[in-house]
Amino acid sequence: MLKRIFDIIFSLIILIFGLPVFAIVFLLIRLDSQGPAIFHQKRVGRDGKMFDFLKFKTMRDVAGPMITAPGDKRITKIGAFLRKAKLDELPQFINVLKGDMSVVGPRPELFEIVNTYNDRQREILSFKPGITSPASIRFRNEENALSKDRVMRSYIKEVLPVKIDCDLEYFRKSSLSSDLTVIFKTIKGVLNAKE
Repeated sequence: MLKRIFDIIFSLIILIFGLPVFAIVFLLIRLDSQGPAIFHQKRVGRDGKMFDFLKFKTMRDVAGPMITAPGDKRITKIGAFLRKAKLDELPQFINVLKGDMSVVGPRPELFEIVNTYNDRQREILSFKPGITSPASIRFRNEENALSKDRVMRSYIKEVLPVKIDCDLEYFRKSSLSSDLTVIFKTIKGVLNAKE
C-alpha cells in the first residue's frame, strides 16, 4: 500500500511538472516523423496480465525485429536523443497512475519473449513491472550488448537471463527505501549520460 501511494504521488509530480517537457517532445516527434507521438504496445504485466504499454515514439513505422538492434535504421534523429536521455519513457508514468506499472519494478516484456521463460524465470511475473530496476541500470545501454546479426536470439539467450536474475535477487527483498536508492541511481545515470 505504501509503495502504491508513493507511485501515485511521484507520478503526479513528474506528470505535472514535466508537462512543458511533454509538450516539447510531442511537438518534436510530430515534426520529425509521421503518425502519433505516443507509441502503444501490448506488454505482459503482473501475473501474466496484458496491458497497454506507453512510450514516446522513437522509430519509423517500418517492419523490423521486435528487439532494437545496435544502429537500428528505424530510429529517428529525435528518437535517438529521446532514447539516450530516457525521455521516451515519460508516458509510462501514466501506466503507473493506472496501476499497470510501478516506478520501480522489472521491465515489462513482449508476450513472445515471456513465452520463452522457464519456470524459475516466470517468478519475475509475480512483481508489478516498472519504469526502472537494478537490471535497467545495469543494462542502461542494452542495445550495445546485443549481436547485430541475431538480435532476438542474443537478447533471449544472453541478456534476458542476466536481467531476470538481477531483478529477482532485488525484488525478493526490496523495500521503499531500497526503491528510492534505485530511483536515485537511475536519475544519476541519466544525468551522467547527458554530459
